[in-house]
Amino acid sequence: MTIENISQAKVAGGWHKQYTHDSVTLNCNMRFAIFLPPNASKTKPVPVLYWLSGLTCTDENFMQKAGAFRRAAELGIAIVAPDTSPRGEDVADDEGYDLGQGAGFYLNATQEPWSRHYHMYDYVTEELPALIEANFPVSRIKSISGHSMGGHGALTIGLKNAQRYRSISAFSPISNPMQCPWGQKAFNAYLGNDFETWKQYDASELLKQAEAKLPILVDQGDADNFLVEQLKPEMLQAAAKEHDSDVEVRIQPGYDHSYYFISSFIDEHLEFHAAYLNQ
Repeated sequence: MTIENISQAKVAGGWHKQYTHDSVTLNCNMRFAIFLPPNASKTKPVPVLYWLSGLTCTDENFMQKAGAFRRAAELGIAIVAPDTSPRGEDVADDEGYDLGQGAGFYLNATQEPWSRHYHMYDYVTEELPALIEANFPVSRIKSISGHSMGGHGALTIGLKNAQRYRSISAFSPISNPMQCPWGQKAFNAYLGNDFETWKQYDASELLKQAEAKLPILVDQGDADNFLVEQLKPEMLQAAAKEHDSDVEVRIQPGYDHSYYFISSFIDEHLEFHAAYLNQ
């Protein structure tokens, strides 16, 4: 599992670094970013928060815009941000921004031509953590968070892998993708018409089936242009209520879908995760 460092910068006493590597899971070269707090060392490995970004994003959006480093450094938490899809000239793509490269939806595609590369679920849950733990001073203790499509990914991955993570959070997640245009387009392309498979990548459907075994924090702005048609937080709330799951959905007045919103509440999310990562 060879990785290549392509950039680094000192920040908040720690280091932000970008790496590339050849992914066996995705059959292409991938890039990820990592923030290491100043207290990270081989003798004192730190826990990790995995951040999954939204449509059209890369590893850079969160790292450059969220303003998370200072508080993460104080809390002693590393942050890992993968790309949002496989990339490359031979990787299937689409003319739309909401399918193909930049829009992997954190699932394992079963349909051609997507199934050759689009296995972001396995990449995030298996290959990337193994890579991070083998090459950096981090422990196996981790939590997961994300925004929009990445919020969908954080919720579904965390709900399906409660033994791997300590906590889950999301900003403006696609809460019920089976019932919104973004999700329906992606699921049809990547998964075909097997609706039972769709349910395994829908946070609201997963919560209907069983109680959440991890604490979940969700922030949603009420001025978000995608709120009604695409995000549907009320479906997540209703599903969580069925099993009295530990899901807190906060509707934040006046906030939109942007990183202005994320940067306003990222410290609270880091503190939420720290309470479980540092137990």
